Amino acid sequence: MIKLKNEYVNREISWLHFNARVLQESADSNVPLIDRLRFLGIFSNNLDEFFKVRYATVKRIVDAGKTGKSVLGGEKAKDLLEEITKIVIAQQARSLEILNSIEEELKEENIFIIDENEVDEDQAEFIREYFFKKVNQELMTIILNDLTEFPLLKDTAAYLAVKMVMVDNNASSNYGNNRYALIEIPKGIDRFIVLPKQGEKNYIILLDDLIRFCLDSVFTMFEFKSITAHMIKITRDAELDIDNDLTKSFIEKISSSVEDRKVSDPVRFVYDKNIDKDTLQFLKEKMNIIDTDSVIPGGKYHNRRDYMGFPSLGRDDLMYTKIEPLQVKGLSMTGSLLEMIGQKDHLIYTPYHTFTYVTKFLREAALDPKVRAIKITVYRLANDSQIASALINAVKNGKQVTVQIELQARFDEQANIMYANQLQAEGINLIFGVPGLKVHSKICLIEREETEGLKRYGFISTGNFNESTAKIYTDYTLFTAHEGILKEMSRVFEFFETNYKIHKYKHLIVSPHYTKSSFLKLINDEIENAEAGREAYIGIKMNSLTSYKMVDKLYEASRAGVKIQLIIRGVCCLIPGVEDMSENIEAISIVDKFLEHPRLFIFGNQGNPKVYISSADWMTRNLDFRVEVGCPIYDPDVKQELLDTFHISWQDNMKARIFSKNQDNAYRKKDVDNPKLRSQFALYDYYKQKLES
Repeated sequence: MIKLKNEYVNREISWLHFNARVLQESADSNVPLIDRLRFLGIFSNNLDEFFKVRYATVKRIVDAGKTGKSVLGGEKAKDLLEEITKIVIAQQARSLEILNSIEEELKEENIFIIDENEVDEDQAEFIREYFFKKVNQELMTIILNDLTEFPLLKDTAAYLAVKMVMVDNNASSNYGNNRYALIEIPKGIDRFIVLPKQGEKNYIILLDDLIRFCLDSVFTMFEFKSITAHMIKITRDAELDIDNDLTKSFIEKISSSVEDRKVSDPVRFVYDKNIDKDTLQFLKEKMNIIDTDSVIPGGKYHNRRDYMGFPSLGRDDLMYTKIEPLQVKGLSMTGSLLEMIGQKDHLIYTPYHTFTYVTKFLREAALDPKVRAIKITVYRLANDSQIASALINAVKNGKQVTVQIELQARFDEQANIMYANQLQAEGINLIFGVPGLKVHSKICLIEREETEGLKRYGFISTGNFNESTAKIYTDYTLFTAHEGILKEMSRVFEFFETNYKIHKYKHLIVSPHYTKSSFLKLINDEIENAEAGREAYIGIKMNSLTSYKMVDKLYEASRAGVKIQLIIRGVCCLIPGVEDMSENIEAISIVDKFLEHPRLFIFGNQGNPKVYISSADWMTRNLDFRVEVGCPIYDPDVKQELLDTFHISWQDNMKARIFSKNQDNAYRKKDVDNPKLRSQFALYDYYKQKLES
């Protein structure tokens, strides 16, 4: 038996390993060149959110004088912060290497990213005109030397720290005859400025370098011998501290907390490693930053999340080919969806299928004279949401519309407050959740008065009702008219309004009361099968596995002989393949063109599989502190479809990485007996063939 320090991988460390898989995509020569840059942007954006949330949480434990070992998988919080910083510094260095490599390859494609020192005369004229027309008036510039209080830096905004060595030799401070300033990089201007094309050559300059090129125009009132500018940024704690003032509405409390987040404690300070030592020291002193904080040296450019929006330059050959979302066989876009769903369950799997089915379903319900009520949960909506538009259309047509909107959806609080005010103004009945719980379920229920009485239709999904993310997130949505499932869905909405009453469910698996116990029972059934010598199998696809209770139960199942296959995109605290602990567990992660987001659970059940989709990962927050809904799959065709999609994903040997005790993100080895299989491409082909057959 392999002796391990712990039986679990620390959650934060596992998350950093996940982000390393994203970084791997940016280094993969099989990924189109511009999309490799965009993966660098995703890596950077992920890291920003990690520090706002996870690092900030661990830092709070340290600041409270606690070890946190019980919640951190045996790690001490203080040691964990040091380990995180070490890993992040290494990952940042690697990301810079990859960026430099990509820029060299772009040159071979006649795409040149130039800096302020590489500008020719023609480009200089264009840049100065662009600066005075679009940039200069947007700059927020602060001279720092004479300020009694350092200005509040915005969370993850990028700043140029400017140092001017003055002509005047009279030193007025410990920093000699230097003046320091900050320039905030404007967010309302594209980060990448496309310069006039020269022949076949495309030129791009970053906004930061354009400002550097024009620094003399910003500081004309000073006489300086030299001027330099290096980028810095801070990341702040993103935890919301909710006001307990009973005189305030819930919207007011969340709005106030979002505002307070802007001045929350910094948890990371990133700077250009080439910044002058005296400039860095000046900033650290003024900002009260000590070296024990997460102070991370980086490259010349921060906020590399902006690379997600790198211009295409018309080079479709350097980007992934966009797929044309398919229709679902048997679910026509021209007929009545309610009628077709009334006859049979249907599954859509975005982005392989078109998300338009969801909006069409709501549009049809909004206009149908027989529809009496629409109830839906909202977690994250698109910026210009067709879902919200359809719901407003429904209430204008006299329908009773109830929307459970989660105001505490991380980083979407402000957008959801805006939508809440808009929907409420239109006469929609809003529910703001359950005290102490986030509502993360993805459900919709329609009640229709028909000849034989009240008939229900609905859908349940693994992802948000968001037409923008549906183009890049993979998610299942089940359309059903199953009366048992939909009656219980109605009880979930009753719970939102009268949450002191806990309902019982025969079909649905609902958090926080039943999800953990229901899945533990399903695992126990497979353990019993294995111990009785019968076939025993569990297949799970989800985003994260961090609940030690669920990990322990899977270890128990493995020791009993249950064969377990896990597809975990992100955090996985379980260690597979360890003798006498998890030798019957295999686990992979797939990171590719689309973001893997479904939650799918398969239990062998002696050859008659029980299959569920859910909004819940196996994380403590999803199991115990959120309202989540899982749904059984009864339709044999839909069940087989889900089994097929899991099998295709499991066979991936191009984008699948193996989870192991080494945590090295090794790609799954290709078997000479099996052809190459890239599951996301194979899934699209699977549905295309199904549609054409």
